[in-house]
Amino acid sequence: MIQTPKLSLVIPCYNEAPSLPGLLKRLDMAALSDARVEFVLVDNGSSDSSVEAIKSAACQRPNLLTAIRIEGNRGFGFGVLQGLAVAKGEFLGWSHADLQTDPLDALRALEIIDQHPDPEKLYLKGTRCARPASDLVFTLGMSFFETLFFQSFLWDINAQPNIFHRSFFTSWKNPPHDFALELYALALARRYELKVIRFPVLFENRRHGISRWNVNWRSKIRFIKRTLSFSIKLRQRWSSL
Repeated sequence: MIQTPKLSLVIPCYNEAPSLPGLLKRLDMAALSDARVEFVLVDNGSSDSSVEAIKSAACQRPNLLTAIRIEGNRGFGFGVLQGLAVAKGEFLGWSHADLQTDPLDALRALEIIDQHPDPEKLYLKGTRCARPASDLVFTLGMSFFETLFFQSFLWDINAQPNIFHRSFFTSWKNPPHDFALELYALALARRYELKVIRFPVLFENRRHGISRWNVNWRSKIRFIKRTLSFSIKLRQRWSSL
């Protein structure tokens, strides 16, 4: 591993054993394209063979992967935060393990960083393309509400990857431990007036298993309720400062 990677990308994995071979293949390709990237695989309390697969992958790729294990799943955001805490890169970020988005997309963000005169002030985030109509309607509704609620343009909040300078991460206070972390990070980037740069990423169907939350409209409603509750608390917290 180079002393200080330019970018560390955290990838939380919860029972993603079927996806791991394909994911590792893409990470190997990323390493061949740009050796300045570190990947942090977080076993987020898995109960399947992800535990052994992640350990083995890290042992076989010591210059590419860092692996950590969390006992018991405490939420998507918690896994991301634990990964960010051990990441070594100057720039940090995260993406998903389910291969709906390609970890190689992070290299496109790194190209933008390399070319920008003030990269420390950037927040880079994908914008999902080729999505199902039902998911697009859901995204439009949530984006419209959060934009009005925070009086700041918040679009496609759960798109991957999310990449930013380490100094931005050190400013976080009491970030959420669930999927609301996506909203928190983007809204905070807007609040701090970082330059948010979006770039298109292909969003594919999940190749293995099912999502833990995006199963049907009932699960989407539960997700909306949790997100709205967090949004209210976050705005109240910021209003009191």
